[in-house]
Amino acid sequence: MGLKIWLNDGLVDESEAKVSVFDHGLLYGDGVFEGIRVYGGKIFELKAHIDRLYKSANAIRLKIHKDPEILMENTETTVKANHIEDGYIRLVVTRGVGTLGLNPLVCKESQIIIIAATIQLYPPELYENGLKIISANTMRNHPLSLNPQIKSLNYLNNILAKLEALDRDMLEAVMYNHMGYVAEATGDNVFIVRDGIVYTPPTAAGSLEGITRSIVMKLARECGYEVIERNLTRYDLYAAQEMFLTGTAAEVIGIVEIDGRTIGSGRPGPITRELLTKFEKYTRM
Repeated sequence: MGLKIWLNDGLVDESEAKVSVFDHGLLYGDGVFEGIRVYGGKIFELKAHIDRLYKSANAIRLKIHKDPEILMENTETTVKANHIEDGYIRLVVTRGVGTLGLNPLVCKESQIIIIAATIQLYPPELYENGLKIISANTMRNHPLSLNPQIKSLNYLNNILAKLEALDRDMLEAVMYNHMGYVAEATGDNVFIVRDGIVYTPPTAAGSLEGITRSIVMKLARECGYEVIERNLTRYDLYAAQEMFLTGTAAEVIGIVEIDGRTIGSGRPGPITRELLTKFEKYTRM
């Protein structure tokens, strides 16, 4: 039995969930999205995700023709219709149907798509043993070209870096900005630990202000760790005692090797493990 997909104003069967070939989301990547987790049947940080969706939409002058409260209700309905207890939601808003050509003003109304399904980004053993990654040659988009806080439908920059990792039998890659500082991974935020201090790049370096990132920073401070946002170099990653990534799908996953260099003991470190445990408990509150 297929999924039930929310399309604009109601649920439709998966086979009927279609968009026009003239939708500017398809033609030009003109739209925004959010990835949201479900834990124990409860949507995690839904309001924060919806708030960020509307901020992204406002930044690209995309009008979402629903109030946030209604969109939250639609999301809840989609999760319940698909009986999702532990899963993932992809909420997409496209510019809508238009004509060939870049002009977004010919699109009369945005299109809303909500998908609720199961997901497993990494196998469980990688959370135990850690992930090996590389540094990507693909540079992160310049923040003055496309603000990293906009979660747009155009992920080509990240996809090219992802391909670099996959070509080397890796699952992730770190992307650097135009100044050579760490921006983020292809789909996650980057953290390192040195001398008991937790560091992460500032959003100005080209990283998304991730919701999981913010929660992990709060949890780290509650555990008594100093958390510092500052520019990180490739050397900082190589010299780190621990390294981990955070993201909606990835949650908290330890990095044990980058560019062939072992991080710490070659296993997820104690602070990484502590924060993963704290985060898992937090998601079930």
